[in-house]
Amino acid sequence: MATSVRRTTLSLPAAPVGPDNPLPALRGGRDPHRVETPQDTALPGDMARQIGYEPLRSILPAPLRDGYGRTRRTADVDALVLENDRLRATVLPGLGGRVHSLHHKPTGRELLYRNPVLQPAAFALNGAWFSGGIEWNIGATGHTTLSCAPLHAARVPAPDGGEMLRLWEWERLRDLPFQVDLWLPEGSDFLYVGVRIRNPHHRTVPVYWWSNIAVPEGERTRVLAPADEAWHFGYERTLRRVPVPVVHGVDRTYPLRSEFPADYFYEVPDGARRWIASLDGEGRGLVQTSTDTLRGRKLFLWGAGRAGRRWQEWLTEPGTGGYAEIQAGLARTQLEHVPLDAGGEFAWLEAYGPLAADAATVHGDDWGAARGEVGDRLEAALPRAAVDAAYAAWRPYADQEPKETLATGSGWGALEVARAGLDLPGTPFDAATLGAAQRPWLTLLETGDLPPDGPLPGPALVSPAWRDLLESALPGPATDYHLGLAQWHAGDRAQAVRSWERALATGGGRLSLDALPLYCLAVAEAEAGDAVRAADRYAEAFGCAARFAGTLAPEGASARTWWAVLPALAREAVPALLAVGRADEACDLLAHLRQDDLADGRFRLLLAQVLLAQDQPAAARAVFDAGFEIADLREGDETLSDTWYTIAERLVAGPGPVTEAVRARARAEHPLPQRYEFRMRPV
Repeated sequence: MATSVRRTTLSLPAAPVGPDNPLPALRGGRDPHRVETPQDTALPGDMARQIGYEPLRSILPAPLRDGYGRTRRTADVDALVLENDRLRATVLPGLGGRVHSLHHKPTGRELLYRNPVLQPAAFALNGAWFSGGIEWNIGATGHTTLSCAPLHAARVPAPDGGEMLRLWEWERLRDLPFQVDLWLPEGSDFLYVGVRIRNPHHRTVPVYWWSNIAVPEGERTRVLAPADEAWHFGYERTLRRVPVPVVHGVDRTYPLRSEFPADYFYEVPDGARRWIASLDGEGRGLVQTSTDTLRGRKLFLWGAGRAGRRWQEWLTEPGTGGYAEIQAGLARTQLEHVPLDAGGEFAWLEAYGPLAADAATVHGDDWGAARGEVGDRLEAALPRAAVDAAYAAWRPYADQEPKETLATGSGWGALEVARAGLDLPGTPFDAATLGAAQRPWLTLLETGDLPPDGPLPGPALVSPAWRDLLESALPGPATDYHLGLAQWHAGDRAQAVRSWERALATGGGRLSLDALPLYCLAVAEAEAGDAVRAADRYAEAFGCAARFAGTLAPEGASARTWWAVLPALAREAVPALLAVGRADEACDLLAHLRQDDLADGRFRLLLAQVLLAQDQPAAARAVFDAGFEIADLREGDETLSDTWYTIAERLVAGPGPVTEAVRARARAEHPLPQRYEFRMRPV
């Protein structure tokens, strides 16, 4: 039985992803992956170059996806199933092509951590992400902006005469097309995955890829890889070379033996076979291997501390077992971006399947014997030469055109094909996929000008080619606004400010055209260090949007858009006003929001911060005591704990100063409740 591919539907408790944030994502947020390398740490030359190579300045042109909550209802989720007589793989094309399940039929074992719910959380570069399964991370350091986005999917002929499932899309952060081909050869215990990333441009482009595999975690779970050293990265943001498996007297290859979340990037020697495995107390579990292009291997663990347990609960439902992540990537670490030459491509083959090894050896004290046992069992189950041969057999099929469309992604690839006349065999970006988001840009491409009534607010395009088109277009509020976004993205901030100021001038005081350029100018002032001027601009942008929203009928697309702009602006304006001591003005701003918005946990926290700034610590504490949740709390964000302890210090100090003795007493008398514990580092 060679691979068959079929459609199905899964019923899962799910929190809807919701609408995108209507504000342009000029900043990517605080980066928890920012690295500080100690002076005594010598980095390999290629690693040092790639860590500093082309980091993101923002997540433009991707939108921020923060419109979700934490109310889950049973929903039908489209799925595609690949199956042979040994394995069944379930893929979610509408959610980044995630492999939700990999079931081994002979043993009845689920090889992946399969999350029983779909709960978005703010772990992707642009927000919404969910845990579980195998995800395909492309773009830049972090979880892909496509985590909760649809991919194109189709049936394609497989090398063994069966069928492959092809997933493909246009990745917008780096403007690159990619594809993922999945198939199950007849009688095979391994899922084969062929991946290709192409650079169709006339310039070198930075590339990032990590295949991220969530695996079940238990007290006896051990992660093994062919390495004696690793690069450790914790949320203290330092990168150090450490021995494997024991660090500071603890065997870190057992995820639950660490207290805090951490990454271990294994230093796999050149020439060694690339693999990583997660095995339970009986020596059974999942192994992943690949051709050598995919060089990196990593363990991410949540740890057994309060914060790690809290985050795991946050991502699923009570009573669900925990998970760790084993990963494979193009570079040694996820802190690197790899240059891909103009017209070039990266391509490789991965294999995922069950592995059973001698438990006593796997869990013995001899690390060399343990990893040697796993390597030998892998070679017996799937020889390295067989993986190389499967890759060679797949390569001619990578250009095969799809036979039957199974799911549809975005129209951004079709727009790029229309602009540049690209020929991308195997990954057709059909003009039929062009939709409302692309229509104004298609008008710019065909006529040389954006439509006079949009897109504002709306999707952005910021690559050099689109910037050139915007610079040649007739000036106007929409054109100048979007030109400013492209200039900001390129790092030309002075020009961006001039474009946004021109957008205000050409807008003629029309409220519908002024709020977003004002917001952009506020961000620019904040980035330039002028907190007072930034607060003024934020307040002006909010007032402009509030007045315009008030002139609209209560229903209709335009009204809904602008009522969404208001809370988005408030989340930016209130902290800016508090930063310059204008708490009363921040309080008045919140009063303009609807009750549904104010009930959201994000605004409960802002209210507590406003009350604290107004010297009302008891009222601020009451907000925490009533309880709230911030659905889009970001990885590594310590705002909750910081605010809690600041309130506690004011309660203890009263009108007096906050001394070290006061801080110590506040922490003793007002311990942080578990529900607000999300700190991912020692404190």
